[in-house]
Amino acid sequence: MPGPVAEAAPPRRTEVAPCCRSASYRRCFNARVTHERPRDLDVLRVFCSGDGRHGNPLGVVRDGRPYPGQRSRRELAARLGYSETVFVDDPERGVVDIHTPGARLPFAGHPLVGVAWLLDLETVNPPAGEVWARSDGEFTWITARAEWVPPRTLRRYDSAAEVEALEVPPPGEWTYAWAWEEEAAGRVRARAFPGRGDGIDEDEATGAAALLLTERLGRALNIVQGRGSQLLTAPGPDGLIELGGRVRLEDR
Repeated sequence: MPGPVAEAAPPRRTEVAPCCRSASYRRCFNARVTHERPRDLDVLRVFCSGDGRHGNPLGVVRDGRPYPGQRSRRELAARLGYSETVFVDDPERGVVDIHTPGARLPFAGHPLVGVAWLLDLETVNPPAGEVWARSDGEFTWITARAEWVPPRTLRRYDSAAEVEALEVPPPGEWTYAWAWEEEAAGRVRARAFPGRGDGIDEDEATGAAALLLTERLGRALNIVQGRGSQLLTAPGPDGLIELGGRVRLEDR
């Protein structure tokens, strides 16, 4: 399934409003990583900008066997402090288990894009179902359904500047704030506030929410989220949506 034509340069609005450069804004994206790390942990940044910056940090535990139960996985995910941590249970078939610092997820976008890139997979199998994956050299793509995404509030604003000026709301509601940056070109400015009260006040790049927005608008999108991460989407037949982005290996 063809995806949207990606531009080599990052979208036009790359400068973040002064309020978003504050210390409190930067803390939203800092993972609480401890020095005690699993031996088979890779750290990626998923949905990087065109110059390789930004992206949402992701922990990938290549061998999930030392963490056989949900409790041990939840504890490790909380200790690492990334928005999501992926445990690989079968690298050949792409069977994975996704955890936030406080919950198990049946589906999440940036973990599946990241693990597909890292393990060079054609299919990934989270609890939600089989997800096809492909790479075009620069971008890694997955094909998924918006119905797999847990409920989230998509809140539209009148301008990108309004989105950039938002303060982090109190916990309670998972909110995806967005505005058109250039509607004719499908360019969107977005920020995501999980509202779970687990220390992840703001998500740098949220593939699942991008799927929901693509389903609602019914068109391909080029989304700049957080400090400058880039996500691309393209709706396809039978309710399928492609989600793509750049991935970089941060640490091993």
